[in-house]
Amino acid sequence: MESFKNIEDIFEAYNNLRVLIIGDVMIDSYITGIVERMSPEAPVPVVLVKDKDDRLGGAANVALNIKAMGAHPILCSVIGEDIAGEKFVTLLNNQGLSTEGILHSANKRTTVKTRIINNKHQMLRLDEEDENPLTIDERTTLIAKIKTIIAAGIEVIIFEDYDKGTIDKALIREIVAIATEAKIPIAVDPKKKNFNDYNNVSLFKPNLKELKEGLKTEIIKPTVANLIKATSLLHEERGIKMVMITLSEEGIYMSDGKLQDIFPAHVRNIVDVSGAGDTVISVAALSLALGLSPKIIGILANLSGGLVCEKAGVVPIDKLQLLEEARQMPLFD
Repeated sequence: MESFKNIEDIFEAYNNLRVLIIGDVMIDSYITGIVERMSPEAPVPVVLVKDKDDRLGGAANVALNIKAMGAHPILCSVIGEDIAGEKFVTLLNNQGLSTEGILHSANKRTTVKTRIINNKHQMLRLDEEDENPLTIDERTTLIAKIKTIIAAGIEVIIFEDYDKGTIDKALIREIVAIATEAKIPIAVDPKKKNFNDYNNVSLFKPNLKELKEGLKTEIIKPTVANLIKATSLLHEERGIKMVMITLSEEGIYMSDGKLQDIFPAHVRNIVDVSGAGDTVISVAALSLALGLSPKIIGILANLSGGLVCEKAGVVPIDKLQLLEEARQMPLFD
């Protein structure tokens, strides 16, 4: 891999990367209004709706973050043959994102998460979704799409797993084998259902809750010593090269068996943590594709996750803002 001497060269190199994103997609819908009275029908507030906004979410938000960093995302997922699915395709087109990897299924319901906002605070969230697994034919078709995209040339694969049925053990096994043969790094943002099926991947990024549930272990305090003990299994028995654990307000833990450290979170004006994990895996995967050190990957991912938390709703990273903050960090010490 190319050796970088400054952060500007790294950010320029991001522009040359093609990224395959496999996972569950959704629409993040926002209904913004004001509350001035209680309902006479029940003891609940009445929201006077002022605005409605639909945004790409889940793995599609990862695609937006990849695009925001200047790279080229290709999204592979399954959506329903429903009105929400049509809206999702429209949102992709509006963002200039390819639909070549999108499969439509009569067996699935397109996931929509609707957040009701009053005075910049979330009052309620409504989820429309199912977790139906893909049929054998649907999985075969999706894998064929993925193989075609890989054959066209990509630099890194991201599994963005939300436990909504797009990803299963058979798909993971086949794609990891193909990527390993082609020497393509894989970054994983796991959830509970498939947590233990991601073996021999390059980077594995659970949050602390997912780590504890996946390993069925208790971590009273996320110290370096406790996290080393908890993640040793991922390195030694599952062949995972790098483990990145997001620790919310504590920052990010990074380990490759040599570097084992926590990068503390920076002081931020936290507005909304929604979508921060999508940003973290996006920046980490791009950095992984460039062959950057675990230290640099950890620092940049940590910065990116904090920056998007300063904005309301699920939004992609601002590349120039990230670059400005990264210039202040000891990346090459």
